[in-house]
Amino acid sequence: MRISIRPSAKNVDSIYIIKDLYLRDVRGKKASGNPSGKERTTVTVKKLGRIPDLMAELDMSRDEVIAWAKEQARKMTEEEKKNNEKISVDYYPNQIIDKDVERLFSCGYLFLQSLYYDLRLDNICRNISGRYAFKYSLDAILSDLIYARIIDPGSKRSSYSFCQSLLEPPKYELHDVYRALSVLAGESDYIQAEVYKNSNFVAGRNNRILYFDCTNYYFEIEEEDDFRKYGKSKENRPNPIVQMGLFMDGDGIPLAFNIFPGNQNEQPSLKPLEQDIIRNFGFERFVVCTDGGLGSDDNRLFNDIEGRAFIVTQSLKKLKADERNAAMDDRNWRRLSDGKSVDITEIKADPQSHINDLYYKEETYGTKKVPGQLMIVTYSPRYALYQRSVRSKQIERAEKMVENGAKKKSYGNPNDPARFVRKVSVTENGEAADQTQYSLNEERIAEEKMYDGYYAVCTNLVDDSVKDILSVSERRWEIEESFRIMKTDFEARPVYLSREDRIRAHFLICYLSLLIYRLLEKKLENKYTSTQIITALRSMKLLAVEGIGYQPAYKRTDLTDDLHSKFGFRTDYQIMKKSSVRSVIKQTKERSL
Repeated sequence: MRISIRPSAKNVDSIYIIKDLYLRDVRGKKASGNPSGKERTTVTVKKLGRIPDLMAELDMSRDEVIAWAKEQARKMTEEEKKNNEKISVDYYPNQIIDKDVERLFSCGYLFLQSLYYDLRLDNICRNISGRYAFKYSLDAILSDLIYARIIDPGSKRSSYSFCQSLLEPPKYELHDVYRALSVLAGESDYIQAEVYKNSNFVAGRNNRILYFDCTNYYFEIEEEDDFRKYGKSKENRPNPIVQMGLFMDGDGIPLAFNIFPGNQNEQPSLKPLEQDIIRNFGFERFVVCTDGGLGSDDNRLFNDIEGRAFIVTQSLKKLKADERNAAMDDRNWRRLSDGKSVDITEIKADPQSHINDLYYKEETYGTKKVPGQLMIVTYSPRYALYQRSVRSKQIERAEKMVENGAKKKSYGNPNDPARFVRKVSVTENGEAADQTQYSLNEERIAEEKMYDGYYAVCTNLVDDSVKDILSVSERRWEIEESFRIMKTDFEARPVYLSREDRIRAHFLICYLSLLIYRLLEKKLENKYTSTQIITALRSMKLLAVEGIGYQPAYKRTDLTDDLHSKFGFRTDYQIMKKSSVRSVIKQTKERSL
């Protein structure tokens, strides 16, 4: 082992202990210039600290601190040599394993634990605990619920059961979990504010751009109550729901959330949460980007003052006729890549030849409350062809409905082919028909075709470049992905809790889980998909070897190598002594920043 001196984000030198590892190429090929067939990689073993801090702590000069660090590396090398002797394990084919003894342990949570402590959530829990008289460990409960939500999502009871398989099983009881939920709900605003402040030490937060969107979560119950209300479910389910508003920063990392009853309009949810962010996070100047459903005049007006701005998706269908005609006419179009004027009629006539280009025009737009807006209308040949392809398949299905003489009821779903079927119950003379007739609704098809390839946004950033504005708007997909991760990967719904405070705590845990996952994704440089990362974490298990330690019981991959490299510890040695595993656990609880 040896030392490495690297500048930190604040340009202050820090000392790390590093070592070389020889990794056999996973493809079985010999590394270039290495006849042994092994390739070398360098990993961080331990961060000793920032040099100025060590100079003050050890009362040494810079040269003395460096000499001290080299001595620490030497000692760690000697200790590693002692622990590197060959280990023999005796197994007997006629000996039965012990009953009711856990043998397989999850170790994927260790990477999450490292980020949990970097966010100083242990300190946050300690501060909260000082305001209450409970005796259980809020820190242990919160951390375990986060790890379980990511690695083995389920009910709170099943999460408690899963945590028995962690290398550090719970010392609290199940009833403590439910009591802790009430405390977490009451401290949700405090936790969100503190976590945001601490997250700036983990990853620089891009708070110049904020994205906001809403979704809802259903409950497996038949009757609503004061909090869980009937509303328009995103999954079109008939169950009561609650709604979530989520703010995300410009890098796709969650910022803050709120929960409100399912029967409330989502538009008013933006202002209270944004006011909390301004008050608790100290934000002043930023741009809020939302979809059209949240782009009400009130929300635009709220972000048209005090240095704030907005970028809002604008529905062309909902514009007044004269505004829509001006936005979609064939004059004043330009190519986005170079700003060159184009004849949009030629492009719409042959979209395939221009499939990789994007075109735009600028129009003035305004309302009584928010005058002086800029509307940017775009036309994408690729998107036009995609919409045309999707609709043609829907029309085919609609034609089959007409042929079968039956039409299922359309509930307004924009992807429902039943919207293209017209029901005719009267004759040409206006009399009641003897038999109901069905036919294609050609007018509806033609109306939808008008909008193929078009997209529009409104903003008060009238002096900014069109490219920059559209670039911000295009990243709204990341907040939709965040909702998908919570709903699908973290199984945030259906929700089985019934008390409002516990429901709110459940979504706080889902939010913190999403935050930690996104930071993990960023630490891995966004090289892997959410499915790949979460699958890898769930697969990483250690098999206990009685009296000795643990063996990896998972497949080593490029992803697991990257995890170990980024976090500075490994769990994939052929066998690990108990002392080595304890050292890894201790390392994950030491702040790296």
